Amino acid sequence: MVSHELTTPDLKSERRVRHAPRFFNMNRLTPYFFLAPAGAVLAVALLYPIGYMIYASFLSWNPSQRIHEADWIGLRNYTNLLKDPNFIESFFVTLKFASVVVTLEMVIGVGLALLLDRKIRGMSVLRTIFILPMMIAPIVVGLMWRYMYHPSVGILNRTLKGWGLDPIPWLSDPDWALPSVIIADVWQWTPFIFILSLAALQSLPQSALEASRIDGASTWQQIIHIKLPLMLPVLIIAGLLRLIDAFKVLEVILVLTNGGPGLSTEILSLRISRTTSEFRELGEAAAMSNYLLLLLLIITLGMFLFNKVMDMRQQRLRAAAQEAG
Repeated sequence: MVSHELTTPDLKSERRVRHAPRFFNMNRLTPYFFLAPAGAVLAVALLYPIGYMIYASFLSWNPSQRIHEADWIGLRNYTNLLKDPNFIESFFVTLKFASVVVTLEMVIGVGLALLLDRKIRGMSVLRTIFILPMMIAPIVVGLMWRYMYHPSVGILNRTLKGWGLDPIPWLSDPDWALPSVIIADVWQWTPFIFILSLAALQSLPQSALEASRIDGASTWQQIIHIKLPLMLPVLIIAGLLRLIDAFKVLEVILVLTNGGPGLSTEILSLRISRTTSEFRELGEAAAMSNYLLLLLLIITLGMFLFNKVMDMRQQRLRAAAQEAG
């Protein structure tokens, strides 16, 4: 009887501990304690500058003033930009540049990965050679291509003259300036797509490929119906990363053309830099930055939504295949 009375409270306390709210479970809260410093740093390093930029975009602010001395003008910076033909032209140059370079880099990078996804002697050397351009600093890339585009001593025009062709005004003609910048960017960043695509190819399930070979699928049929669909999530992320980076290119264009001739190669990042340093309109530059940020957010959300739709589609196809089997 005594032992029963002694053990009953222990059982009750054990039940209370067992049914305690999980919110107070230290084991569940431990990961959040470890994440808290990183979250605080992220809030200070990311959220504060973005909030500062948004606030500055509503001001008529120049570098000679402190931000609290600037005049509040509301949405005037945003409305003025929408009526500014130079800003509109820079916006469309940015869209043209980003869409062309990302398309070319995706096609060339994925094509090279499909071509080299096999056992080749010296493959490690080839991979090292392919990734060298993306390891070079953008300023160096700009200087290197500027020398290559030189109208008289550049290797490109010298080669054309050797073939009996007329030299091309690579950087001085508005019709050639943007393609010249595109070529330099594609040369530098195609290896990024190539490396990610090759890694995605080598991680594909071999069972699906073997089954397609047994069913008599040709190489093109394997690429179109098996390899590319399975690579799609990686390709979407790679394309999104390159698209975001293409909207922020500055150094290569600054060295090659400085936005010229005229405004033919002036993308938004370069116009923001010039608005800040040359025109000394910090509020207007902040409004441009917010337009660029909004554009990138829309593109990012659209790409993630597309990726989600494709994942749901693949899940439905798998479910249908299992029911049919």
